[in-house]
Amino acid sequence: MQLEEFVPPSKIYEDYAYFSSYSDSWLRHVKDYTEKMAKRFSLTSKSQVIELASNDGYLLQYFREKNIPVLGIEPAANVAEYAIRKGIKTEIKFFGNETVFEIIMNHGEADLLIGNNVLAHVPDINDFVSAMKILLKPEGVITMEFPHLLKLIDGNQFDTVYHEHFSYLSFSSVERIFSYHGLTLFDVEELPTHGGSLRIYACHKGDNSKKVSTSVRELRMKEFKAGMETIEYYQQFTERVKETKRNILEFLISAKRKGKSIAGYGAPGKGNTLLNYCGIRTDFIDYTVDRNPHKQGNYLPGTLIPIYHPDMIIRTKPDYVFILPWNLKEEIMENFSFIGEWGGKFVVPIPELRVYDPRAVEMSV
Repeated sequence: MQLEEFVPPSKIYEDYAYFSSYSDSWLRHVKDYTEKMAKRFSLTSKSQVIELASNDGYLLQYFREKNIPVLGIEPAANVAEYAIRKGIKTEIKFFGNETVFEIIMNHGEADLLIGNNVLAHVPDINDFVSAMKILLKPEGVITMEFPHLLKLIDGNQFDTVYHEHFSYLSFSSVERIFSYHGLTLFDVEELPTHGGSLRIYACHKGDNSKKVSTSVRELRMKEFKAGMETIEYYQQFTERVKETKRNILEFLISAKRKGKSIAGYGAPGKGNTLLNYCGIRTDFIDYTVDRNPHKQGNYLPGTLIPIYHPDMIIRTKPDYVFILPWNLKEEIMENFSFIGEWGGKFVVPIPELRVYDPRAVEMSV
């Protein structure tokens, strides 16, 4: 699955507003990852870890704490500057066949090559994967995390479809792409992050030190049995998306007619897809808030909903807080459970609209 039209990456990352370090749960996730990788692949001070789309150094900082040499490759200069200030060696450039040889000449190859939530973001996925093969040492390992298309469809996650994401990937499609470029997927994990993601492990074809795990065959069969190789699987998705839109609007119309106030939480890309598709503007949601200071003081594209500091929720005491980054709902509801003091409730729109009362058990609408 791919978008037919796309915005040039140079436009998307010119003044990029996403900083990975503003999610506590994501930082816990990648810290656990570094512990696991360092142990599993015996990484030492003589190894080199390279991350593609390294953002603000959110992950590489944990390898650096272990005295494992690191290199970040990040195209968004304003974000990369934060990593450099942390002491994370970072190349500010797009990754692909045009830049990979310069990277090798200046820094060498990778023992562990990482890409978290980047594989779906590149317009030429074949160029990207072939360049990864070049950058990887003969017995090196690639790990990549990306949202799983199976979870997107089954979880009704239509809001994750937007122009920063060029591809929507199944395990089977990624396995075919990697195989074409001489890389074998030898292991895979299903993760809860971003509504359901995969972490794949790849090595050079012919690297006999890596045994293909049973999880590879099991996931391949799971996708086949779900019907992911058939067009019917995707066609039934359309009606579920329309019904979700109707349910969201019914809730918002009912709440506003009762005189309830509604604020948003978060300003993620997925939120813009949901709000614009549903036609939700300030007639329903007064404002939204975000921890990221680079988003505060701006407006959501299309809907023109203003973005404020999270303290605005304390000042205005809304009846409902509409959580746009629903993949972080547990973290957000824990941090803002105090809204229950004035009777406030949380609204989570995906996979189906649910209302959560901080003072009581979950309620379904």
